Amino acid sequence: MLESISSVQGLLVDIFSKKIIPGILHLADGKISGFTEKAGVNGPYILPGFVDAHIHIESSMLVPYEFARIALTHGTVATVSDPHEIANVNGIAGVEYMLENAIGAKLKFCFGAPSCVPATAFESAGDALDSDAVNSLLQRQDIYYLSEMMNYPGVLHKDPEVIKKIELAKKYNLPVDGHAPGLRGIDAKNYIDAGISTDHECFTLDEALEKVAYGMKILIREGSAARNFDALHSLLSSHPEMCMLCCDDKHPDELLLGHIDQHVKRAVALGHNVFDVLKAACVNPVLHYKLPVGLLRMGDPADFILVNDLKDFKVLSTFIDGERVYHDGHCTLPERKHKAINKFKTDKKKALEFEVEAKSKKIRVIEALDGQLITSELHIEARVQNGKVASDPARDILKIAVVNRYDNAKPAVAFIKNFGLKSGAIASTVAHDSHNIIVVGVDDDSICRAVNLLIQEEGGLSVVNAEDTKVLPLPIAGLMSAKTCVEVGTMYSELDSLTKKMGSKLRAPYMTLSFMALLVIPQLKLSDKGLFDGSTFSFANLFIED
Repeated sequence: MLESISSVQGLLVDIFSKKIIPGILHLADGKISGFTEKAGVNGPYILPGFVDAHIHIESSMLVPYEFARIALTHGTVATVSDPHEIANVNGIAGVEYMLENAIGAKLKFCFGAPSCVPATAFESAGDALDSDAVNSLLQRQDIYYLSEMMNYPGVLHKDPEVIKKIELAKKYNLPVDGHAPGLRGIDAKNYIDAGISTDHECFTLDEALEKVAYGMKILIREGSAARNFDALHSLLSSHPEMCMLCCDDKHPDELLLGHIDQHVKRAVALGHNVFDVLKAACVNPVLHYKLPVGLLRMGDPADFILVNDLKDFKVLSTFIDGERVYHDGHCTLPERKHKAINKFKTDKKKALEFEVEAKSKKIRVIEALDGQLITSELHIEARVQNGKVASDPARDILKIAVVNRYDNAKPAVAFIKNFGLKSGAIASTVAHDSHNIIVVGVDDDSICRAVNLLIQEEGGLSVVNAEDTKVLPLPIAGLMSAKTCVEVGTMYSELDSLTKKMGSKLRAPYMTLSFMALLVIPQLKLSDKGLFDGSTFSFANLFIED
């Protein structure tokens, strides 16, 4: 049962004046109607709710409504959400699914129009959004921005379709999100000058400071796989007006533990001024994206949270439009059923389809880096058995494959280091951004079994070894479940635990695996069409000639 409140007593945190004022906050018709100062009031603290400035809701494996039911407990009142994951599977119908599912969720999901579907022409996606499709989305009242422009080569080389999408956003006075990992110098300046206003892909402070100097706002990301907080958090003190906080991708087990509230607590513990931190966590996203979210000003929507103190930031209550949607451990949103949408068409595979005929002694190997989306390229002596290149667990060189989920096609196979598996295989249909089936494993039989489990379920995560077989079904676009965060988080934790028992030392092996097909992040990645060099934006040969 949602509860409307007419007043709240506590310590008002005014981020704009950098003051903490004791008194009574008055609400009327879902808005802030006034504030009466009252000496002697000790708590709780009243502050604007947290905003995740860039997240793909699909990465939580939850539909928006179920995401809201857990995020509200952490004081999140809004998200800047890019639905390009489901758009790569189902096109505009996927975006509309997210918008419709979010209705009634109370949390203010502010979706963007995906700019890069598919992300590149070097992979097979389930759908495509051209500039006409983007135009139709940008005209909607429930679309707030043009989402991350990953095709930075297209921006720099003035690709007509890319430029048209950016110009459409300008026409409707909507911001354009960026995505340009490692882009520096004149290329970075030209990319920003084209109208790109943010970037969440900086992995060094020098890169971030250079982009800030060019006028770009930096999103400090700390997600389940990509973790850049340590490198970038000094921006909260040096450039508080130019940064925001985001997760980008957040798996359900971690979402159970916290959201942007964790980033805020961590930043304050590091000594950053609490008002600067809250500016990044609450104010900057609302102003930059022109979100319909209140900031405790007169006449604002009554979106705010109560916390125990400004150190631990334990959320006691969350309010949206004057309604208390979370209080004392309980979210007031009722349970709800969710329909499914999907696109899946491929036959089960045979183990021999994952064999690789040896063509030379040396191969290119993807080096996965824990906590990063970028990879390195290694040149390594291949392990050859009976004329075939095989995984080499002793050196942690494992076979990786991507299987087209939208059509019957031969799997693309390569090799990867740092997954650490000593037996079995893991597979996922969460494989950014086209979401084909991606799998890594020790032997062809295990790889094939892991893939076929997902084909049978039409989407999900799987793990197989000699003793155990587990699947987390994701029937909604092969990306999301209709279950609650507790249910999905528990199942995910079981798969994660089993994968680590099989030898993986990665912090989030499934999340890391999901990005090994993301071609727009350098250096070496794998699409369903082959090994790809993100630094040259071209296919690479698996074999290195002697």
